[in-house]
Amino acid sequence: MVTVPFFCPDVPFLKKNPVFLYTSDRFQRPAPFRADLAVSIDDVIEPTLNALLVMESQIHEGGANGYEGIYPSDPAGHQRRRDQVRKELAARYAGEANRYRDALVQFYGEDRGRKVQYAQAFEVCEYGRQPSRDEMKKLFPF
Repeated sequence: MVTVPFFCPDVPFLKKNPVFLYTSDRFQRPAPFRADLAVSIDDVIEPTLNALLVMESQIHEGGANGYEGIYPSDPAGHQRRRDQVRKELAARYAGEANRYRDALVQFYGEDRGRKVQYAQAFEVCEYGRQPSRDEMKKLFPF
């Protein structure tokens, strides 16, 4: 809808539909996630984890399936939970690198793609522009 004139009159419409990306998830319906692209986050894993740890209700308390009591109020328990969550998040991104290794190799090449430790994977959404492989390389300089 971002290309429809007057759909949101306070904002100019776009002349070219952007690329929309889904991030990986564990859902299998209506269709399982397919990695069209995987990006190494090795160089930014620490700031990424630091940023995520700031979101206490979403991260420390377990998000939609969590509860406030999961995040201890005492300083030692607080630190233990932070350490646990940090470790789990790092493991998730390491799992992404392993699960989508083929996508990493496709864009980074065999040698470099095999060495990636942490990654995020994306699927091109059918509602946006469908970028070519060359355009993907411009959008995500590898």
